[in-house]
Amino acid sequence: MSNDTTEWVWLNDQDACTPEYLLEASGLSQAEFDELVDIGVIVPIEHTAKVRRFQLRYVVTALTARRLRDDFELDLHGVALAMTLMQRIDALQAELAETRAKLSR
Repeated sequence: MSNDTTEWVWLNDQDACTPEYLLEASGLSQAEFDELVDIGVIVPIEHTAKVRRFQLRYVVTALTARRLRDDFELDLHGVALAMTLMQRIDALQAELAETRAKLSR
């Protein structure tokens, strides 16, 4: 009999987590995680803080990065490029939706 526990976390922009939590939740290596932070795919709440904290929404970002790595056998640069493009697409879609909402008023 397994003693697995399931942890439910409400992913949002208000709550924060540690890099260790993101590493454990995603399965990324420390080097992969650090590279995603360096290129701005995952952004700490305060860049100058001694202890880095991240919005919980980055759990999804880190999981997506790991899945891209595993499913498509991408190296770290490929993962970073794909993640950057996906974030840009999301931003453009949000901007388009906002423009459409303004036009329909």
